[in-house]
Parts: sequence; structure tokens; C-alpha cells
Amino acid sequence: MTAKTNVATEEWARVVASPIVVAMAITAADPSGLWGLLKESMSSGWALLEVKKDASANPLAKAIADGIADSSIRSAVRDRMQTQFKSIPVDQIKTRAIEELRAVAGLVDAKAPAEAPGFKAWLQQVGQKAAEAGNEGGFLGFGGVAVSDAEKATLGEISAALGLPNQQTPQTS
Repeated sequence: MTAKTNVATEEWARVVASPIVVAMAITAADPSGLWGLLKESMSSGWALLEVKKDASANPLAKAIADGIADSSIRSAVRDRMQTQFKSIPVDQIKTRAIEELRAVAGLVDAKAPAEAPGFKAWLQQVGQKAAEAGNEGGFLGFGGVAVSDAEKATLGEISAALGLPNQQTPQTS
């Protein structure tokens, strides 16, 4: 799948969008104000930058990070995200994101079985980083907890959707 030889553009767009979808699920689980929202939503971008620098990174995650520069892929991802998430009530975003992650997990399992376990583990890490990106509760970013109960539950749902054991290790502040 890293060479995208047997993958349609729409399928590849779904895989490329998956780190964004993970961060959306976490953010929708427990919105944490403007600053927290920005931190959580940017976490998927930071994850892509980190994987670009990591020579030992999962090949599929690396292909996403390297391929995001392709304008046609960015357009396909944007169109896919708009189709999936535009005009749905806010309280349904998390559910739709989890459904999409389940579909992406099945797609990756079918098209790239050798790369799938590492890729799904990477997506799980993206979710953990998104959950830890912004403190929940507190005042102006002070106090509160690193990962709320709602985010912990969503991390479990993400793990289940990806077919992985729930390995999140929430940190508290």
C-alpha cells in the first residue's frame, strides 16, 4: 500500500485522513476550549512531522507523511473530510470518526496486511498524543487533568475500532 499500487485515490485519501480523524474523535469527545482545541487538532500534524523524521517509522505512516505534499491527495482528503463530517451535528462527530477509523482499519488490513499492525498502533499513538495535548478542566490551561475520562473512553473506542488492545497510558497533572 505504501506504493499505492492497488489502492484507489479515494481509498488512499481515507488512509491519509485517518490521523486527522483520530484527533477529531478525541476533540469531539471532550472539547477543551479554544487553546485545547487548537492543540488537539494540531497533534495529528505534529505526528506526521515526527514520522517524516523517523527512519524506523512504519512504512505506511511514512508514506502518508511523505505523500501529503501531493496537491491531488490533499484535495481528495479535503473532499473526503467534507463528505464525512460537514453538516452533521457536533454530538455525532465522534461516532462518525470511530466508524471511519473502523473502515480504514479494514481497508489497511485488506490492502497492506504486513504494514497494518504498525500503522494502526501509530494511529493509536496519535490519539494518545491528541488526548494529552490539552489539559481538560482547570482555568486558562492551569490545573485540570491531562486526559479526561471522556477522552480515555474515546481512546478505548479508537483502539477497538482499530482492532488493537487499549494501551493508552493517561498522564495526570
